[in-house]
Amino acid sequence: MSSGNLKPVVLAIGGLDPSGGAGIIADVSAIAAAGCKPAAAVTSMTFQNSDKVAGAEHLTADAVCRQVHAVLGEHNVAAVKTGMLPTAEIAQLVAGIVAKRSLANLVIDPVLRSTSGYELIDKAALDVLLSDLLPLATLITPNVPEIESITGISIENIDDIRAAADILHKQGAGNILLKGGHLPPSINTDAKGKRVSSDFLFENGQMTVLAGEFIPSANVRGTGCMLASSIAAYLASGDLLAEAVRRAKEFVYRIIRAA
Repeated sequence: MSSGNLKPVVLAIGGLDPSGGAGIIADVSAIAAAGCKPAAAVTSMTFQNSDKVAGAEHLTADAVCRQVHAVLGEHNVAAVKTGMLPTAEIAQLVAGIVAKRSLANLVIDPVLRSTSGYELIDKAALDVLLSDLLPLATLITPNVPEIESITGISIENIDDIRAAADILHKQGAGNILLKGGHLPPSINTDAKGKRVSSDFLFENGQMTVLAGEFIPSANVRGTGCMLASSIAAYLASGDLLAEAVRRAKEFVYRIIRAA
């Protein structure tokens, strides 16, 4: 096992976006920018660009297994970030490896569908993700459509956010970061009527509102991938959860501003 690399190693497991806007390529870029060494295992070859997802060819669980074990055979992995886990077999495999190897700092980005509406995970895979992988996670980072789909609650106000988080907690989630980019104006508007971008962190049962500037991001894809990956990287570097989330949020802001 390699000990020559002084940077913490973060393993990203997810789909490949050939255009580089999201998925594993975005994960690797964010992990490297956060000062860690990225490693990756591809679960699906997607056919997409900035306009739409045209399809996907999923790898077998065995192919994913061999990638992950190749990484674990060389490196002490300090954090794991999961994105697209398209089949139940892959989701179950990843959960089994995380549990058996006691891999720390697991951050789950529950990728369900593309912005253009293409389904990226089947129901059986989502069931396994929730039952087997979720209880192992340090953090799950759903956006509004994802948490609505998982919990069945339509997010219209703060009480809805708390109720949805409570359902995820009962399903095994330890900590939750609800990404606020899709929240309705009734929640994401400040006292002066200005639109803001608030994320909601539930850590040890306590909710913290992470208010921030709203920046239109039409020219940027993969912000959810980058946020979750950079959180995993900062956790791998020793940050506590709240600080890792804060730093990752600022990192994504810089990416959006630059675009």
